[in-house]
Amino acid sequence: MSVLDNVDASTNLAKNNELQLLVFRISHSDESAYYAINVFKTREVVESRNHFLTQIPSAHPLLEGSIILRGLQMPVLNLPAWLGKSLTKEELALSNILICDFNGIVIGLRIMSAFRVIKKNWNEMHAPDAYRLRDDGVVMNDTKLDDGSLCLILDYEKLLADVIPQAMVNVFESPTNLHNINIPLKLQHGEVLIAEDSKTAQKHLQQIFKNSNINIKMFDNGKLLVDYIKEMPDCSIIPAIITDIEMPEMSGFTVLKTLREFAGTKLTPIIVNSSMTGHNNKREAEVLGASGFIDKTKSHDVIPLIVKTMNAVDQ
Repeated sequence: MSVLDNVDASTNLAKNNELQLLVFRISHSDESAYYAINVFKTREVVESRNHFLTQIPSAHPLLEGSIILRGLQMPVLNLPAWLGKSLTKEELALSNILICDFNGIVIGLRIMSAFRVIKKNWNEMHAPDAYRLRDDGVVMNDTKLDDGSLCLILDYEKLLADVIPQAMVNVFESPTNLHNINIPLKLQHGEVLIAEDSKTAQKHLQQIFKNSNINIKMFDNGKLLVDYIKEMPDCSIIPAIITDIEMPEMSGFTVLKTLREFAGTKLTPIIVNSSMTGHNNKREAEVLGASGFIDKTKSHDVIPLIVKTMNAVDQ
């Protein structure tokens, strides 16, 4: 039986501010080092020795090549090397490839072995300043396993941005996509509130709004955003709110539920900006009151989406 069997439905987890993580190791030489990824970004784990790796000329050093799995060609990224770890020939022969889906971009990550799937509440996910304040940091947050071992959750969006930048958002597409759009005065003179824990995604959004001369206020997780809003004397001045789904302390689904139950933001446009682009996640966001959902690779379209939702509220 695969470690990915018997994974709970994302909608059930969302209602309880929970997530499930696939825990894995990247090396046999350090079996106490654990890493994790949200199971809903994964597809399967395959043995690397069963798949021929095709080299890609002039590729990024971390892009090992590509494999073909069920007719789909996908790049394989050297995750251990990104983390400063070199695998021996023996380890390479025994290694696995974790097949992941980010915003519809399917890639393989070289790992040593999948360990287990664990369930956590988002308030058990921690993001110390040692991770958050480093521009070159690769760790987003951490949690503890049952035996007390530390498990690190990586910034996989940074990995993609480093190795396959063409797969990420083109921040310079905005404001060119605003030429035929009338920006509401409330948006022009207001401040969009954003909850996002990835430094990479934060930089993308900051650049997009800077290009468009629209003010934003960024929060490193959903709880900080919600606490800030609940202390505002007048929430009606907020033109729009953007939230990621995966965040420590409070998930984006809980942000949605909380803000839709709060009188001050009951009608405020709330956009979900996430790499968790599966149908169930989009449906759950809609059920909880999201005004719109946008893939992170298409974040340059977030301002037109905000304008559309603001106009819909005014009608």
